[in-house]
Amino acid sequence: MPHRLPDAPPIDRLLAIMARLRDPQDGCPWDVEQTFATIAPYTIEEAYEVAHAIAEDDMGELRGELGDLLLQVVFHARMAEESGHFDFHDVATAISDKMITRHPHVFADAVERDSQGQTRAWEEQKAAERRAKAAEDGTEDHHSALDGVILALPALTRAEKLQKRAARVGFDWPDLGGPLDKLREEIDELEAEIAEGRSAEGMLAELGDLLFSVVNLARKLHLDPERALRQANDKFERRFRAIEARLTAQGHRTEQMDLADLDALWEDVKAQE
Repeated sequence: MPHRLPDAPPIDRLLAIMARLRDPQDGCPWDVEQTFATIAPYTIEEAYEVAHAIAEDDMGELRGELGDLLLQVVFHARMAEESGHFDFHDVATAISDKMITRHPHVFADAVERDSQGQTRAWEEQKAAERRAKAAEDGTEDHHSALDGVILALPALTRAEKLQKRAARVGFDWPDLGGPLDKLREEIDELEAEIAEGRSAEGMLAELGDLLFSVVNLARKLHLDPERALRQANDKFERRFRAIEARLTAQGHRTEQMDLADLDALWEDVKAQE
């Protein structure tokens, strides 16, 4: 007999659905066997789906993807509740309390701020929270300006965050000259590594330094390196698909063409954009 869900506000209904799916006797076998670790990749994927819907300016798709992301929060909260750690209401309460604490200019009598002032205050508050947590954990003697930059971030995003943290304590070039010189230096070092036939590990290290320098330049230009690379990916995909479409219309395949012909097609497609 089907289980009847309660007539309730949407979020309560969603919580009831997840509780039903996780029921050990009558729930969904797949949902029941999941853990925080197995669900985490889906959580990350759904966050990217939200970002994609925003980039496409598709509000219908965004509504659906936000629902998928909310489901991930509900899923994790349900598993935590089953383990006796916390529940969804604890999650909502914690983030509500955090928002009130971090916005005293809105919810208390603090001085009104502009957006830049609020950003600075936000970062100061987060830093204070990290110091308080370090004191609570007994690790204050090992405090670093880089604490809290999580490993699971995409590499470009994490590089930018590390650089921003270091810049806040004075470790930064005063203008664009430093990052540009460093970028050229890293290109030279990678070329030297290649020319000398060094190991793959050595070339990988120099390539990493080069990418880190590119991120630093993007940071100084106030540009998002992740967004820049996504746009470059989209541009490459669009142009390459256009080449494939032209060749198909002519009865040819990409692998039948030599590089000079493909490059000429690429330049033609690029010129017509």
